[in-house]
Amino acid sequence: MKSWQEKLFKISLMKKDKVRIISKLIDFSNKEVFDLGCKGGIVSYYLKKNGGNWIHSDLDLENLFNSKKILINNIFQTSESTLPLKDNKFDIALVLDFLEHVDNDEKILKEISRILKKNGKIIISTPISGNFFSINWIKVKFGLTPQIYGHRREGYSLSKLNKMLENNGFKVIYSSTYSKFFVEFFETALNIMYIKMNKVKTSNLRSGAISPSSEKDLNKNSKLMKIYSTFIYPVIYLITKIDKLLWFKTGYATLVIADKKM
Repeated sequence: MKSWQEKLFKISLMKKDKVRIISKLIDFSNKEVFDLGCKGGIVSYYLKKNGGNWIHSDLDLENLFNSKKILINNIFQTSESTLPLKDNKFDIALVLDFLEHVDNDEKILKEISRILKKNGKIIISTPISGNFFSINWIKVKFGLTPQIYGHRREGYSLSKLNKMLENNGFKVIYSSTYSKFFVEFFETALNIMYIKMNKVKTSNLRSGAISPSSEKDLNKNSKLMKIYSTFIYPVIYLITKIDKLLWFKTGYATLVIADKKM
């Protein structure tokens, strides 16, 4: 029987893009992998299928409880500032949609550098920030506030993220964006619908409350999810294929891969 995370992933847009892109770029086999900010665990679950020895962590106990059902083991709670791990232990650090949720992002990068082996890789994804991204304005206008996202900041430009990595002992080897207009538009519309129907105004979770974050949440919205998955998602999925024609457009999420210099 499929987990609630797998059911949600099946009708996702951005998560599927993330898994597809990272799987093409990174070979996890025979690698020691540290997963910081695993949330519900579903992205990690699919990336783990590519191999590697994984350790998962998050700030929220609720996220860890939910993710344990699919990630099974090697899961622990961490803090924002100090990772209780040995120096030079990991080949890869996965930091997906995490930096924008913490107060001291520079400290996190220093800690990641400490635990990575020489030439180890860090993989980061974040929302993109900037006044020229119209959907970012729509989010705030319709109630998707930083408090609901669990954000300390809107996101990062690619140039800022690259500079932060360079300043903390990394050499950027890949830098791009994904989740272009149609994917981001429909993701945002669904998030707005979710918070309005569930009367969400804030979140106690680091990872926010813009979509179901537990089996209970998914079951509460089961009728809506069934209608969406059966009739709406197939149409939306086809429309988002138009994004492939927008090769000249910047996406709404960053993806950066960098090597530890020393």
